[in-house]
Amino acid sequence: MIQLLLSDLDETLLNDDGTINDENISAIKKFTDKGGFFVPNTGRSYRSVYPTLKTLGLDQKKQFVISYNGGAIAEVEPNGETKIIVQHGMQLDLAKTIFKLGQVQEDVDTHIYTLDKLFIHNISESDKKYMSERQVPYSEQLTDSLDFLNQEKPVMKVIFEHNDPIVRQKIADAVTSQVSQDVSLTFSSNRYVEFNPKGVDKGSTGLELAKLLGIDKQNVAAIGDSLNDLAQIEKAGVGVAVANAKEEIKLLADIVLKTTNNQAAVADFILNYSGISL
Repeated sequence: MIQLLLSDLDETLLNDDGTINDENISAIKKFTDKGGFFVPNTGRSYRSVYPTLKTLGLDQKKQFVISYNGGAIAEVEPNGETKIIVQHGMQLDLAKTIFKLGQVQEDVDTHIYTLDKLFIHNISESDKKYMSERQVPYSEQLTDSLDFLNQEKPVMKVIFEHNDPIVRQKIADAVTSQVSQDVSLTFSSNRYVEFNPKGVDKGSTGLELAKLLGIDKQNVAAIGDSLNDLAQIEKAGVGVAVANAKEEIKLLADIVLKTTNNQAAVADFILNYSGISL
């Protein structure tokens, strides 16, 4: 029986337009009413997940959010008060090096996530739209100097956005050619190249939360679609791929759903595979 469900957001829980299918909302309520933990496991900041928790009706009691591809676990109270209970940050010098190496051409869009803020350098129009649809707050960084980070909280991850997969691979190669021993590399949403500190991923931190909650690995499920979900699907007791997932994810998953993110795939899993009597 699944007691902890770790769920990616974009292209998994969320529809393509950033909304949530009513069937997902209903099923998640049934799952949590039975004592299950539904935990967003995302590359985003925990702060940007607050509207999602509210839409799901998960703002009535203490909840958890895994952010930054495993960089942090946030404990969120009903009044919005947040406590970081796990933190896996990145050395500032490494963040600056990744940022510099990733500037392979002039139209590269770069995100720098600190523990509580998102800064975006050279944001693209497509990225502005994407951020707006998902209600993600950010500050534009107008210069390529990262000295301002000396006054900020620790850096969690650095990612790059570009709509051309050839450019994304070029960024990945440029960074890993110099610091491969220090970073974990993933790709997501057909637009992002993501870098976390070595050893930090959604799977390891997901199991870290399970241990804190006293839940055995066999009772942990993880559902996702993209390459930054690979670690959680591989490490959870039950790995689940939505129908629109990358082939690499489907090959690793224990369950491959026939429903996509736009067809309430999360509800499909909860109602038909979680083992909870609903």
